[in-house]
Amino acid sequence: MNKKLLLLRSKICVLLIGFICLNGEVSAQYSPFYKEIQAFKKLDSIKPPTKNAILLIGSSSFKNWVDVQDYFPLFPIVNRGFGGSTLPDVIRFADDVIFPYEPKQILIYCGENDLASADSVTATIVFNRFKQLFQIIRDRLPKVPIAYISMKPSPSRERLWPKMIEGNSLIKNYLKKKRNTAFIDVYSKMFDSNGEVLKDIFLKDKLHMNSKGYAIWQKIIAPYLLN
Repeated sequence: MNKKLLLLRSKICVLLIGFICLNGEVSAQYSPFYKEIQAFKKLDSIKPPTKNAILLIGSSSFKNWVDVQDYFPLFPIVNRGFGGSTLPDVIRFADDVIFPYEPKQILIYCGENDLASADSVTATIVFNRFKQLFQIIRDRLPKVPIAYISMKPSPSRERLWPKMIEGNSLIKNYLKKKRNTAFIDVYSKMFDSNGEVLKDIFLKDKLHMNSKGYAIWQKIIAPYLLN
């Protein structure tokens, strides 16, 4: 093969690699969460978060917990929940919302939006997505404890409760076999003695929680946090 042909092929490869990288960057910018991720980066550049903190990742139940540090004053908390994110979204932005923080413990709340995104999303699909995220974290942070907070019984998503129960069960049984893990059940604690969901702990949208809801979460989560 002559040198001109080799040189041409080399240039084509360089152009292809450049195109792939550029395409990936453009795709990321069109993500509905791109601006939130960039906001995290800007915040970190202004005030770098404490390393070796407890990291919260996942969807809006974490994002909206803006005063979470006040609920756990003895534990350094970094909250990187974003938007109506699904497990694939957290996976996509893992290099932005997980690994830069070098956490001592990771808490995950995600999966509820996966089920709400399409009727075709089953509990097994959510479980498999969780396993993928779990393995990504384990591969790079093998000794960091991981806790999964169960999907909550949002009144606006009552039709999805059976899938949530199944998905929670699959994840709970999976984590039983893994070291340095915990399954934190908030689902069963959000019902009254008559088996009715506590509606006064939710906002008007019947999806996101108010301070009463987070107070319940505080009591359940606190025993699992690591000093």
